[in-house]
Amino acid sequence: MSQVPTTSASPVSDPSSQDQLAGVLEKITFQSSENGFTVARLHPVGASPETVTVVGALGGVGVGASLSLLGQWRQDSRHGRQFVVSSYRVVQPDTLLGIEKYLGSGMIKGIGPSYAARIVAHFGLETLAVLEREPERLREVAGLGTKRVEAIGQAWREHRDLHEVMVFLQGHDVSAALAVKIYRVYGRDTLAVVRTNPYQLAEEIWGIGFRSADRIAISLGMSPLDHRRARAGLLFVLNEAAGEGHCYLGQADLINQCTALLGTPLDQVEAELPRLVVDQRLVISSDQVYLAQLYQAETGAAAGLLRLHAGTPPWGKFSVAQELPALQEQLGVRLADEQIAALQTVLGGRMAVITGGPGTGKSTILKALILLLEQQGSTISLAAPTGRAARRLAEATGREAKTIHRLLEYDPVGRGFRRNAENCLDGDLVVIDEASMLDIYLANALVRALPPRGGLLLVGDADQLPSVGPGNVLRDLVGAEIFPVARLSRIFRQGEGSLISLNAGRVNRGESFELSPDYRGEKDFYYIPRETDREIEAEVLSLCGGRLGKRYGFDARRDIQVLTPMRKGLIGLENLNLRLQELLCSSDAGARERGVGGFRLGDKVMQLRNNYEKEVFNGDIGFVTRADAEAESLGVDFEGRQVVYEVADRNELQLAYAVTVHKSQGSEFPCVIIPLHTTHYALLQRNLLYTALTRGRKLVVVVGSRRAVALAIANNRIQGRHSGLRQRLLEGCGS
Repeated sequence: MSQVPTTSASPVSDPSSQDQLAGVLEKITFQSSENGFTVARLHPVGASPETVTVVGALGGVGVGASLSLLGQWRQDSRHGRQFVVSSYRVVQPDTLLGIEKYLGSGMIKGIGPSYAARIVAHFGLETLAVLEREPERLREVAGLGTKRVEAIGQAWREHRDLHEVMVFLQGHDVSAALAVKIYRVYGRDTLAVVRTNPYQLAEEIWGIGFRSADRIAISLGMSPLDHRRARAGLLFVLNEAAGEGHCYLGQADLINQCTALLGTPLDQVEAELPRLVVDQRLVISSDQVYLAQLYQAETGAAAGLLRLHAGTPPWGKFSVAQELPALQEQLGVRLADEQIAALQTVLGGRMAVITGGPGTGKSTILKALILLLEQQGSTISLAAPTGRAARRLAEATGREAKTIHRLLEYDPVGRGFRRNAENCLDGDLVVIDEASMLDIYLANALVRALPPRGGLLLVGDADQLPSVGPGNVLRDLVGAEIFPVARLSRIFRQGEGSLISLNAGRVNRGESFELSPDYRGEKDFYYIPRETDREIEAEVLSLCGGRLGKRYGFDARRDIQVLTPMRKGLIGLENLNLRLQELLCSSDAGARERGVGGFRLGDKVMQLRNNYEKEVFNGDIGFVTRADAEAESLGVDFEGRQVVYEVADRNELQLAYAVTVHKSQGSEFPCVIIPLHTTHYALLQRNLLYTALTRGRKLVVVVGSRRAVALAIANNRIQGRHSGLRQRLLEGCGS
């Protein structure tokens, strides 16, 4: 048997103290796209027909591969006897059956089980040598035409090159999925790029962080004092800060964080800052250090908003009182004084904000505004940051609504918006719903594309969590007190007795839950006290596993959404997703058999980043409709759109039975379950709980310890974000 160099699956202890196991990989039960952790069934060489469970980092190894493993046997309390892999070798098979299974595993595009059988029947034990040295001879096999033979030859060369890359990168703790991404970017130059400047990966490839690049660099012998390391460290710290919502860091803070990260002298880090400024990667404004693209976005958004402030609305002066009788007749409702005042406020300028909690009549005001403006000839565009939010906006107004990316006509090839200052939008008013989700990048793109005389109306809840992306746009606009702002407080939606709306309002005011008021109709809010995280986990699984379905008729996958504050722990999204997947998919043996990369047929999944080529965006939720084990690909349905994910794309997906509260913004779900425990202490904040409560449409169930709930309600310390937008607006107005 020919062998491929050893790949470490975890830190390797003394090989002499470990067990050895060899066999053929029969089935992959689970494989993490993030770190390559794999649970699989292996058929040992020369053993009985029984397979054994192996677990460890086996990313990039496909079904049918012959493996030589080092590791240790253990008895898992839940899953039984397992072989825990510390390192492995991929061994090319040397039997006819082994070669056929190896080729037919789906790892070589163009060769499935049927063609694998034909090829091996023709070439026998020489099959792999023919593929390596004379792939054109595949034409000798019946049914293989010239184009397919060329495609198979190319796929074999890519597989060989890719495997060499993956063995190298996985040896440096880079996951299989990311190794494939790196190879797609650099191809045959991958190893040369990695060995020359591994920090280049962190700058150019999404998903490769500084720490992964740094591990590779250090293991390759690059000096810790290399200036490229300091450069990468500075960019990493600023990108991490942007991921936490900051537009900039103070210079001293940035240098201190970077010095602590690198463990290098402070002066070396300081010396790299001006080089990054010269390279136009950073901008230093006063003492604030920005990534260049963030500085441009913030200053551009401020300038565009100030232009709106200085202009007069295209619809001129408007008296709502004069139009009120006819307007109310068309709407079929009587507007409250607060709603009438809000209408008059937003019609008074080119730039305005409507802010209020759930059920406070924002949609009614929008419908009234649209009717008023359309009747006097104005044209209006409606949009929202996410597809779900746009669909909700369209349902509420009876008008077409788009995502902001579609409104601005994002061009995936040019990686920019076709609608901009040179090719602006048409019409008189652009309305953006769920504006709390608007980050500084999108805000800048939006104001640049507004018509020269057009207006902008932002509608959202300023008390919710801020955007996932950097900036604090809605809060900054409201806080600047420059633009007209209509604040709504009276609850109209769901009826005056709705416990969801009532308790969302109470939490926002710092008050505890009200569980038994004089309400009408079906109860829509429950609090189930459970004190330990294990009790909370069990209650969540029980609710999703049948209780809510029997009582309310909810579909556990499509109607129920678990919203958790964090990723880790028993009631973090990682564990809950695996437990819920097992619970909700366990009755479907076909789904288990046809799983790919840890995902199964019917799984609820979420997109983790904006992918403009696929036209799916951060936070979009879909369902797995196809799992092709041969091609290692998934088909996912996003609200009627079928999207295909290959191996390298799968790390853009995660299971979504449970999602973080941040990721739920802009969405509404029939039923929401919120687990809370003091292990979430760092994230127990009032605006987080308030945001979670406002995601539920028909039912909200809070399951948690009394102390955790009390802490969340009491903690109104909103985590500060370094954003300069408010100050730029004030300075631009001379305030």
